[in-house]
Amino acid sequence: MSVQEIKFGTLPDGRDVQLFTLKNKNGLEVDITNYGGVITRIFAPDKNGQKENIVCGFDKLENYLSDEYLAGYPYFGAIIGRFGNRIANGKLEIEGKSYDLAVNNGPNHLHGGITGFDRRLWKATPYQAEGVSGVEFYYVSPHMEENYPGNLEVRCIFSLTETNELVLEYIAETDQATVVNLTNHTYFNLTGGKENILNHELKLSTGEMTEMIDQIPTGKILKTEGTPFDFSEFKTFAKDLAQLPTGYDDNFVLNNETGELKYTGTLREKSSGRQVEIFTSQPGMQLYTGYWIPEFTVDGAKKFGSYSGVALETQHYPDSVHHPEFPTTLLKPGEKYNQKTVYKFSLI
Repeated sequence: MSVQEIKFGTLPDGRDVQLFTLKNKNGLEVDITNYGGVITRIFAPDKNGQKENIVCGFDKLENYLSDEYLAGYPYFGAIIGRFGNRIANGKLEIEGKSYDLAVNNGPNHLHGGITGFDRRLWKATPYQAEGVSGVEFYYVSPHMEENYPGNLEVRCIFSLTETNELVLEYIAETDQATVVNLTNHTYFNLTGGKENILNHELKLSTGEMTEMIDQIPTGKILKTEGTPFDFSEFKTFAKDLAQLPTGYDDNFVLNNETGELKYTGTLREKSSGRQVEIFTSQPGMQLYTGYWIPEFTVDGAKKFGSYSGVALETQHYPDSVHHPEFPTTLLKPGEKYNQKTVYKFSLI
């Protein structure tokens, strides 16, 4: 196991940004930067031993800062917070007090606002232990940042194991009642970007999802059996695409409200032989097949675009703040927010 650290670039305000490379004995490599906690690359071998990058990302910091990227911002690989996914109409009420959040996705608040955790510079501390290497990211989100109450102290611990597990652990504490819903926005493409993700296959442990209207839950929990959202057995994203003009962007209910780490599902791609198993303590997972990912010009070449990656965002449900029947996202002083997600890489 090893951790390497190099300079990734410099922010416009002069602060240096670092890039950390985690490696294990099996040829798995994970690159993570302390700008937004972004996972920039995951190099994984295919069934023939060929190593390729299997996530959407850039080799240079300047691409993440560019006007082109931010104009159609897909949040490649980033930590999302304070509140992942959407809050309807940007309206938040906590203990009788109302807060108006940024409306940055149609009529709704998305992924923590205009400058969420995805665009903050985190303090990073690399570490190594027996069978594991990693980086701990630390950030204090001040009271009323993006109009959220409370000083929120956040730790995100990313670690790679010798058993090919990428472990993401999120810990947060507050000095005032607030809401927290942290996730990671990595997009996987197990072909190494040679093809889109429509022939990837997914199987999920759940048969339920939140009913959505215009990306906001109604409060109803729906059964997925017999619908395009049924992933009880492996199927490609292409299979039911004719019924879904913009693909999948939906929250699946994992029936996991106890905080135990549980198996959630498996993403696989047969031509490469690669697969990723997902385990999480979170109660939900947003499946987003990347219809709205823009095409970017990178070093003179066109890259990415619609369906170039699939995000498997473990989370609390969207708009939980308006649905007391959903697992709560409220965090009070003296409590500790602690969630964990594991992506385990292997071959079919």
